Amino acid sequence: MLDGSSSTLVHRGQSAALVLLSLFFLPLDTFILTASYVYSYLFHQRPVDFHKSARGIPDFEAKTILVTGVGMTKGLALARLFYEAGHNVIGADFEPNGALVCGRVSKSITKFYPLQKPTPRGGSAPYIQGLLDIILKDRVDLWVSCSGVASAVEDGEAKEIVEARTKCRAIQFDVKTTQMLHEKHTFIEHTESIGLTIPETHTITSRAQLEEVLHHAPPDRKYIMKPIGVDDANRADMTLLPRPEQSETSKHVARLRISEDLPWICQQFIRGSEFCTHALVVKGKVKAFVACPSAELLMHYEALPAKTALSKAMLRFTQHYAAKGGDSFTGHLSFDFLVEDEAMTDPEKIVLYPIECNPRAHTAVALFEGTTSMVDAYLSLLQSSRVSNGASTIVTPLRNDKYYWIGHDFMVYFLLPLYKLLTLNSSIADFMKDLQFFITHFLFWKDGTFEIWDPLPWWWLYHIYWPMRFLTCIRTGQKWSRINVSTTKMFEC
Repeated sequence: MLDGSSSTLVHRGQSAALVLLSLFFLPLDTFILTASYVYSYLFHQRPVDFHKSARGIPDFEAKTILVTGVGMTKGLALARLFYEAGHNVIGADFEPNGALVCGRVSKSITKFYPLQKPTPRGGSAPYIQGLLDIILKDRVDLWVSCSGVASAVEDGEAKEIVEARTKCRAIQFDVKTTQMLHEKHTFIEHTESIGLTIPETHTITSRAQLEEVLHHAPPDRKYIMKPIGVDDANRADMTLLPRPEQSETSKHVARLRISEDLPWICQQFIRGSEFCTHALVVKGKVKAFVACPSAELLMHYEALPAKTALSKAMLRFTQHYAAKGGDSFTGHLSFDFLVEDEAMTDPEKIVLYPIECNPRAHTAVALFEGTTSMVDAYLSLLQSSRVSNGASTIVTPLRNDKYYWIGHDFMVYFLLPLYKLLTLNSSIADFMKDLQFFITHFLFWKDGTFEIWDPLPWWWLYHIYWPMRFLTCIRTGQKWSRINVSTTKMFEC
């Protein structure tokens, strides 16, 4: 994997190689695209039939739904759900450097609008005004925000303005709540204040402060450092502190850029398994929920059965959090947990250590594919308080599908292992293990972007969007270390 120390020429070569790879697979993927349309037309229910059957329901009233972030899997998945339920869906998203996002060509979207990304110099005003213009022009009933990490707070600002100036309601937390949940240190502080367990956590603004914490650490306790802000270069660093030797600890600490302007958190390292959740919260009540195993760069999704003790424990945690927020607490709520003993059968005895909160939609929402009852959960925001606050069943995924992204797995579990094998950096046994992993996913798992009645976004992602991003990198010399195909995030270095 390349990093910031690698030459610009090597980085350009990396981007060029991926453009060539896209061209190599273009004929095959175009054949799959065409075959999908033919199959869908002849043998499979067509997307127009979804719309017609949904609209044939007595007393059905089609709503106009704005889904932002449709270039990401999570936004696209929700747009498809609303479309299948018979509603009019408008899509919008940022298009970095003119790279056309895949959601704009989805069958589920009647209109697409590019949005102007908030910047430190330009601020959030153009972005919020763009949203407001769309909502007013198309008479949007419900805005479903599927923001990325870089625009979470701006979406909170937009929610307050949109709901103050229009009749549209928003699935989005307000500014204060978004900021509190988004920042790691304030999230931990709030979690502790409402009576929930947290790992030992310290806000660090100087190297001396960090050294003081490490000096007084219990003998068997380790810590990890996390930047509070968005920092692609350091977010994957899982170095445990203190190191075995004091000199190693001092050397590592010296490399960290810590200051009042660049604060970090020093958090207790929990030896356990990592899990994540996605929840829809409406007026302080959890309306939809799923939990799944997690990882630092999560590219494989498999839902925990809702009846398991671990899933119930994480749901109880989420419900407690939502209830403390009150009637104004509405948005997508996702937690990352570490669990030391995941095999316990009593949900009340499972100790959850929350390590992060994402006050936005999680890619795990893709697990709700085909679960059209999810739409009713969203639309409950438009109902009166008396109706929406009544007893209701929490929506969980209808299917047991497992999700992956073929572009990611092909690179990570076939091409790179093959390269290592050919350069004598791995064994045949290691290569066969990775190959088996890839084949299992290809045969039995579902691609997160591909849908047989709506295949163009999948084709577009690999042959239009990413090549445009890579060509920009070649032109500008931009360096990147890795990409997340599902969120279209490029980690710069």
